[in-house]
Amino acid sequence: MDAVYTHGHHESVLRSHRWRTAENSAAYLLPHLKPHMRILDVGSGPGTITADLAALVPDGRVTASEVTADALELAKAEVAARGLTNVDFAVADVHALDHPDDTFCVVHAHQVLQHVGDPVRALREMRRVTKPGGFVAVRDSDYAAFTWWPRVPALDEWMALYQRVARGNGGEPDAGRRLLSWARQAGFADVTATSSTWTFANPEDRAWWGGMWAERVVSSAMAGQAVATGAATEADLRRMSEGWQEWAAAGDGWLSVLHGEILCRVTT
Repeated sequence: MDAVYTHGHHESVLRSHRWRTAENSAAYLLPHLKPHMRILDVGSGPGTITADLAALVPDGRVTASEVTADALELAKAEVAARGLTNVDFAVADVHALDHPDDTFCVVHAHQVLQHVGDPVRALREMRRVTKPGGFVAVRDSDYAAFTWWPRVPALDEWMALYQRVARGNGGEPDAGRRLLSWARQAGFADVTATSSTWTFANPEDRAWWGGMWAERVVSSAMAGQAVATGAATEADLRRMSEGWQEWAAAGDGWLSVLHGEILCRVTT
């Protein structure tokens, strides 16, 4: 059941994760939030979405959870910087949450199930700690559905490598398309399945996304894992990094990231 987190916490990874907001990453959930709600944010990462959620439930509370105390410090720093006082923190494994049944109004996870060893068991745990009438809200990208222009052969190599490394770590990089199936297997009967995208098409966005991945592919935990397992050489990684730079510099460059989303209402 154990899985290795493919991305790690290199600065280039955190740069990407800190860009995420409730608006650009949890829009499907926001209409259902009410000021008094109690929310569990599973896999809170650097805490930008966590803090946004806390601001949206001023009369409620948000619990940020991560698998290690070190990872949780990232969210603590973000929450402190914003001066929020309605956030708690907990080290937790989503496969075995340390909360009583029927604790939260909403359990939220963004880009989490693609990295866990047993997504169905994780969803069952998320349902267990959600109150009847509450929601389990999950959003995950789907790597095989990433699409871009112009064609850059090194990016095809990058995609194949990422898929190999992520699966070797026990994850499922194409989680987005599987969320509805996993929710059904976990016993949810009331599920609304949607999708949304991030798009990077203007020069500034291309420079940011392409530059971020150009660095991640040679410097993040994924790079070390790829070399250690023989999935790629350092020369391969440099070629992929140059491919990201080539894409970012293209005047007609365009890239879209597809995400699957599920909003599961918990029934008795």
